[in-house]
Amino acid sequence: FYSCSEQAWDSGGAAMAASASQWHSYLGVIVSREKQRLEHFQQAENILLTLLEGIHTREPHFLIDYARNLEAFEFTLCASEDAVTMEVPLWINGDALQVLACWPGDTPAGHRPELGTCCLEVPSPGIDLEDWTSAVGVMERGGGAGCLVPGKVLQHLKDLLVSAIVRCQRRFLLQPGDLSAENLQEDAMELSLLICSGWKTVRFDIVPVVRRWQEPLWLKGQQNNRGFPEGSLRKATEEAYFVPASPHCWRSSTHLPILKLLQAVDTLKGPRLDSLRLLDQLRSRDWGEEGGKGGLTFNHLKMVLLWSTELFPSPEDWQDLEGSIYRLLVILLCCLATWHLPHFLHPEENLFQGEPRDLASLYCKVESFAQDPRRFLHFHFGLPVRTDSWQADPSTRALLQVPAEDWSYWDTAYFDILLSQFQVYRIQDGTCCSAMSQLLSKIWREIPQQT
Repeated sequence: FYSCSEQAWDSGGAAMAASASQWHSYLGVIVSREKQRLEHFQQAENILLTLLEGIHTREPHFLIDYARNLEAFEFTLCASEDAVTMEVPLWINGDALQVLACWPGDTPAGHRPELGTCCLEVPSPGIDLEDWTSAVGVMERGGGAGCLVPGKVLQHLKDLLVSAIVRCQRRFLLQPGDLSAENLQEDAMELSLLICSGWKTVRFDIVPVVRRWQEPLWLKGQQNNRGFPEGSLRKATEEAYFVPASPHCWRSSTHLPILKLLQAVDTLKGPRLDSLRLLDQLRSRDWGEEGGKGGLTFNHLKMVLLWSTELFPSPEDWQDLEGSIYRLLVILLCCLATWHLPHFLHPEENLFQGEPRDLASLYCKVESFAQDPRRFLHFHFGLPVRTDSWQADPSTRALLQVPAEDWSYWDTAYFDILLSQFQVYRIQDGTCCSAMSQLLSKIWREIPQQT
């Protein structure tokens, strides 16, 4: 994985041991913070649960989910202080609702429904939803049926949240400075609270969610749980979650299914999640613009890890930290070079599409780490490590850009070829080498046409 890989290999076990020690020392600092981060999360979560209990008392249709292990799990993995999405389930029979595509007649003039949004139609009679729909109202649709209006549900939840905050303050359940509700004034599809726990402030984005059972997703290339624990894909996708997309339409949320898959990955052997931790630390510190801002997010890295788990299903692929990280890196570099990161559960969705970012600059930063990680594997104060003088390897860039139009390259042989461009050790498996050789011959025939 160093630019002079053969020299590093010939230098013997001492150099390899020193390199491994540097990786693990860097990871050790990251992991050492997790217990403290979890404590801060739980303190802030306790304040939020107190508010939700007050909401549930006044409106039983807003449920409290005390099993928040998935949100805590994600918070400890992430290096930056990103908002925590807190979905508040609605106590309604979601299976009785009809999921219908939004159409222009569902929204007032001047509002266009977004791609992939839907309406949740309440059948008539209202399947014991009369009390609920009378409280929040429904949107009339053709034929006399009505649809649950996300904007009204969200406003109802907001009113109850504000009331709960006032009651808790009057009863001295909240201390001055415990929370800030200033962001509740914003016109957004979530309710944002800043909750202080000690010296750390945690932002919670609270959203109502309608849950309903569905047939588990039939995912291309993923039917056999390749790389994942048996049954984990089915369990993660057997329930659909709908959250507000606009004041008039809902959208499907993959927040919890993705976290369930991450938790399943955590049960596998190997430093898979350690790889995610380490790369997210680099993302937060060195791969953004000044101040740690940039186009790459923790959600992007979660998708990269899930693709890596499927594309490298063998336990032998995850035996050491360096090799595990490079499996994530080659997929990330490929996505950056082609400007295409497919959503793991909905591969037709490109997570790099439609968002302003300088992917070319970000690609150079990630490749500079892949070629010379020693410059980055230490903690420092001040500005990120400079990468503006880095010259990308044109042959590697050409290899990375091959799958831009042909998804057939998304297989293990292709990414094995990319791994061989970076890593000091060579793949020894004869079947893998044969597949690599055949694919490499095809690639080099096509590269001149693409460049």
